[in-house]
Amino acid sequence: MARGFDSKSVEEQQAEYLAKRSRTAKAPVSAEEAAHQRERESLELSLKNVLAQLAGATGHRREMLEQARAELDKKLQALPQS
Repeated sequence: MARGFDSKSVEEQQAEYLAKRSRTAKAPVSAEEAAHQRERESLELSLKNVLAQLAGATGHRREMLEQARAELDKKLQALPQS
């Protein structure tokens, strides 16, 4: 393959990346909003982890995970919508 063809592809990829990044750039958020966003992301990650563990859990472990899931859902609902 010709070298010029490869560099053209790389240039296109870089341009696409920059265009996508600029489209997804958001307005600055306050410290409070950033904290809520981090908390939401943390809770969502914890919920994913609990759901993955639930797939193979039985007995008392399953009951504990169900309670954890309910608590995480409750905390997520209590957070302000962003």
